[in-house]
Parts: sequence; C-alpha cells; structure tokens
Amino acid sequence: MTRQRLHASGKDVLVVVFDDVQSLDVTGPVEVFTGAGHAAGDPGRYRVRTASPDGRAVRTSSGIRITPDLALADVETPHTLLVPGGPGTRAGDRRLVEWLRVHGGRAERLVSVCTGALVLAEAGLLDGRRATTHWAFAPKLARDYPCVDVDPDPIYVRDGHVATSAGVTAGIDLALALVEEDLGRDIALTVARHLVVFLRRPGNQAQFSAQLSAQTAQREPLRDVQRWISEHPDADLSVTALAERARLSPRHFARAFRSETGTTPGRYVDRVRLEHARRLLEDTSDSVEEISRSCGYGTPEAMRRAFVKALGSAPAEYRRRFRVTAVQP
Repeated sequence: MTRQRLHASGKDVLVVVFDDVQSLDVTGPVEVFTGAGHAAGDPGRYRVRTASPDGRAVRTSSGIRITPDLALADVETPHTLLVPGGPGTRAGDRRLVEWLRVHGGRAERLVSVCTGALVLAEAGLLDGRRATTHWAFAPKLARDYPCVDVDPDPIYVRDGHVATSAGVTAGIDLALALVEEDLGRDIALTVARHLVVFLRRPGNQAQFSAQLSAQTAQREPLRDVQRWISEHPDADLSVTALAERARLSPRHFARAFRSETGTTPGRYVDRVRLEHARRLLEDTSDSVEEISRSCGYGTPEAMRRAFVKALGSAPAEYRRRFRVTAVQP
C-alpha cells in the first residue's frame, strides 16, 4: 500500500486503535473533532482517521469491532496524534510502541486518553514531562516510569505539545479544549451543546468531586457530618463546630474523619465550598459577593484566593469561560 499523508486543508487527526481499546476513548474525541468541522461550516477542517498496527480490524474492550482506515506503516506523521486507553494498553503492543518512538515526537500535538499515557511513557515520549492518566493507574505510571512527573488529580494536563487526560470521558474535555484552541470558544461550545456535555471543566479540575474523592465514612455521625457540609457550605464548618455535631471531641473527630474519609475535615470543606461556588458561577447570575457569602467564604477576596489557588483563575474569569447559558434546541 502506498504511504498516505493525511494532511489536507485542515488539521489531520490520527487515532491509533488496537485490540481491547476502550471504545469511548476513541469515539468521544472523534465526535468532538468531527462535530467541530461541521459547526465551523467546514467538514474538512479536521480530517480524522484511525490506524491499527497492521491495518486489520480490532475488537474493543466492549466487544465492538473497529475497522481502521490504515495501517500505521502507511501513515505519515499527522498534526494531532491521539493514543486512547483500555485494557489493551497493558499488553504493550511492541509494533505500536516502536512506531510511536519514531513518529510520536514529530506530531505537532501528541495526545493520550486514559491509560494511553502508559503507551506514550513506554515509548519514552513522556520523559521529563508532567502527565496524568486514569486515577486508578496513576500509581503504576509513576512507579514504572520514574522519569514522568505524574499528577493524578487533574482531568487533563498540557505540557508543551503533549497533552494527557484522565479516564474515559476526560478525553472529551481535552478534545473540546483543543478545538477551542484551534477554532475558538463558540465552536467548542456548539459541539459541547450538541453532545449534551458542558464546556465547563478546566484541565486542572480534579478527576473527582469532593464527595467522590473522599470515602464515605463508615460511622453514621461522620456520614451525617459529610451530608451537613454539602448541604450547608455557608455554615460554621470549623473542626470544633463539626466535632460538636458529631458529638466527639475536636481531636477525636479530626482523627476519625481523616481515617474514614482519607482527607482532613478542612480539605473536605474547602473542596465542597469550591464546588458549590463553581456551580453558582456557572448556573446563576448571582454576584461574586453574594456567592462568596452563600458558600461560606465571607468575602469576595477570600473566594478569589481559593479559586486562584485551586483553578488558576479568579471567579470573574472562571464565570466568563464556563458560564452555562440557555440554548434553544
């Protein structure tokens, strides 16, 4: 077969596929890039192709068969090269790894979804870079590839021309961010609305909400406290006040809370308040001052400091970027 150069009038996107690939890691970003071309009035803006190591059909981890457009040997380096994840990444197909060693660094954008980061790391393409992956495999990535600066928390990480994302649907978030970079916020927002997802998650947003990232306490008094925090972010949520609600001494409460949830009461409160403030900024027209009071920050300056520390942007900037507006179907 003659080698095909994918570059046309727009940006070439090559998604590599292999046996036991996670199907949504492939189809999620593909739908974003394809939809962006249509939203921009130029279906050829992104030319999306799939390629397997030998050009043969692959079976995904869910049993769906994908017939690729090309074999890797027949492809020249694309603009955007995307490596999805799935159980197949743990098998370590040497053909894919060797091809990536040669071609991966030449792509203008190198992207992984979920455990696709393990394949990039095996090819040496993440050495000296900050990267993320699915939370369950972050320890493996850090252990097996010590030259990679693994950050297990964000939904995606950009380090130069390399972008890595967390599990499964985080690939959609990353693809939307790349579309926004290429074509602007309006096109990315149009695609997000079409896919019925929110263009709202910055890359440094955590993979889990406070309730998901922390374990649910085993003892009923501590579970009640967790619910109380989530329902009353504007209340006095000091360790002393929470300990009194749980009918424990402050010292015993703090120790028990951390033991059963995996985080300190203070950090849990900080995360709940931040999430509550984010939702209000995204979904309401309440002023920053009103939101700061209703979320327990007290002052807009205190909320601003919390946002800058956690998300890298002030509340007003966050609202400008991620405010959800009503759209007629």
